[in-house]
Amino acid sequence: MSNNLITAIETNWYSFVTSLFVFFLLLTLAKKRVGFGLRVITSMALGLVAGILFQNLEFETKGITVFGSIYVNLIRMLVIPLVFVLVLNSISSLTNLDYLRKIGVKTFAWFLGTTGVASVIGLLVALAFNPGSGIRQAVPEDFAAREIPTFTDVILELTPSNPISDAAEGKVVPILIFAIFLAVAIVKLGQKNADTVKPVRDLIQSLTQVMHQVVKFVIRLTPYGVFALIAGITARYGWETLQELGNVILSSYVALILHFVLVFGGLVLLVAKVNPIRFFRKIYPMIAVAFTTRSSYATLPINLEVITKRLHVSPRIASFIAPLGASVNFNGCGGVWPAIVAVFTAQVFNIELQLSDYIILVLVSIISSIGVAGVPGPAVISTTVVLTALGLPLEGIGIVAGVEALIDMGRTTVNATGTTVTSLLVANSEGEFDREAFNRDGEEEELSLSTV
Repeated sequence: MSNNLITAIETNWYSFVTSLFVFFLLLTLAKKRVGFGLRVITSMALGLVAGILFQNLEFETKGITVFGSIYVNLIRMLVIPLVFVLVLNSISSLTNLDYLRKIGVKTFAWFLGTTGVASVIGLLVALAFNPGSGIRQAVPEDFAAREIPTFTDVILELTPSNPISDAAEGKVVPILIFAIFLAVAIVKLGQKNADTVKPVRDLIQSLTQVMHQVVKFVIRLTPYGVFALIAGITARYGWETLQELGNVILSSYVALILHFVLVFGGLVLLVAKVNPIRFFRKIYPMIAVAFTTRSSYATLPINLEVITKRLHVSPRIASFIAPLGASVNFNGCGGVWPAIVAVFTAQVFNIELQLSDYIILVLVSIISSIGVAGVPGPAVISTTVVLTALGLPLEGIGIVAGVEALIDMGRTTVNATGTTVTSLLVANSEGEFDREAFNRDGEEEELSLSTV
C-alpha cells in the first residue's frame, strides 16, 4: 500500500472521527433539551474551528463533507412534494379566487420592490468601496460565459409540459404552476358543488399533515448538517483567495448586511410594526440553513416551519409565498450581486459608467430577477444580463468566480430572508398574522425541535 494512500486513509479517518465526536456532542445537547437555535449556532462555531484546523493540518475533509451532502440531499428530497402539496392545500382551501389575485399582486410587488432597493444598495456600496481598483487578474482558462436565455426560452422553461418529468428534473416553477391549475380547478368545482371535491380536499389536508411530519424529521438533523457544511467550506478556501479578491467579498457583504438590517429590519418595524430584533431572533434557524446550504430550495422546508410556527403567519399565506419566493425572489442574487460585479468589471477594465448606466443597471436587475426564475444559476444569469445591458465584458464574471461560493452564502441568506419578510408583510395586511402569539416568549417553539 503506497504512502499516499495510507496518508489519505488517515486524514479521512481523522475527519470521520471528528464528525462522530461533534455529532455525539450535539446529540447530548439535544437530549439535555438545549434549544434548537443554540445548537445550530454551536454547530456553526464547531464547524468553523474544525475547518480551520483541518486546513492547517492539510487533512482531507471528505469524512466530514459526506454528512453535509447527505443532509442537503434529504432536504432536496422534500422540495418537489412539499411545494406541490402545500400550494394545493393553500389555494384549494380558498372560497374566493379574488383573494388569490390580491395576495399574488402584493407578493410580487414586495419581491420586485426589495430587489430594486437591493440593487441600489449594491451599487452605492460598490462605488464607495471600489472593489476593482488595482486588480489586474487573468480570466480563468475554463471560464465560459453563460448564454442568456431568450424570453421565449424562459416562458417555455417555466411552462409545465410533463409534471412527472418536471418533478424528476427538480423543476420547481412548472410544478408550482401545475399545482396552481389543480387548486384553482378544485376551488371552481367546489363553488358549484362542495361535495364533489370534498374527498380531494380531505386527501390534500392529510398529505399536508404527513409532509409536515417528514419535514420535522429532516429539520432535526440541521445542527449536524450545518457543522459538516461549514467545516467543508472553511477548509476549502484559504487566505490567498480571500486576499486577492478581499475587496469584492467585503463590499458584497457590507451591501448584503445593509439590505438585511436596514431594508428588512425597516419593513418589519415600520410596515408590520413588530420588533425587528425579536423577528431576526425567531428566524435565525432558517438563516443558518440558508447560509450553509446556499440554496433557497434547500431552505424552503425550514423556512415554512419558521414562518408558520415561529412568526405565526397563517399556513395558507406561507404555503403560497414561500415556494414562490424560493423560485423568483432574488434580492441577493439578482439585486446586490449584479451591481457589485458590474462596478467591479467596469473598474478592472477601466470603463467609465454614467448616471444613465446606473439607472439601466437597477431596472435590468429588477426585470432579470423575474426572467431567471427556474433557471439554474440565477446569480450568474442575472449578472450576465446586467453586464450585457451595460456593454461590459463578461470576463468580469470569470474573475470573481473564485470567491463566488463564499459570497453566495450571504446572497442566499438575503434571498430566503426576503421571502420570510414578504410573508409577514402580506399576512399582516390580510389580517392573517397572529401578533399576540408572535410577541409571546418563543419557548414552546423551541420545544418542538429540541429532541432528535
